[in-house]
Amino acid sequence: MAGESQADCLFCKIVAGGVPATVVRETETTVAFRDINPQAPTHVLVIPKAHYPDAASLAAAKPEVAADVLREAREVALEDGIDGTGYRIVFNTGTGAGQTVFHAHAHVLGGRGLEWPPG
Repeated sequence: MAGESQADCLFCKIVAGGVPATVVRETETTVAFRDINPQAPTHVLVIPKAHYPDAASLAAAKPEVAADVLREAREVALEDGIDGTGYRIVFNTGTGAGQTVFHAHAHVLGGRGLEWPPG
């Protein structure tokens, strides 16, 4: 829910190792792991290790970490072999956009045709 504390944040628990996840990449500032409810053959979440409630607040506070998230999204696409066929990077910001975990995160989606507009 919006306004959840870091102690209650699912993604903070994944970063801390308290909740298991299938981690595919990790850097000093980010963690990338497979979505438990994938919407495409490749569906990986890339998150900053530090807690920011959404992409907009992350970009405002730490643009360099926002860039790290995007860089890691590309690395996920390369490692999963979807860089040549195309992939989508999605940031949902707010409940109206479908954000359900209020820790900034990018969805990396690919491996199938993706319609436009989404949703």
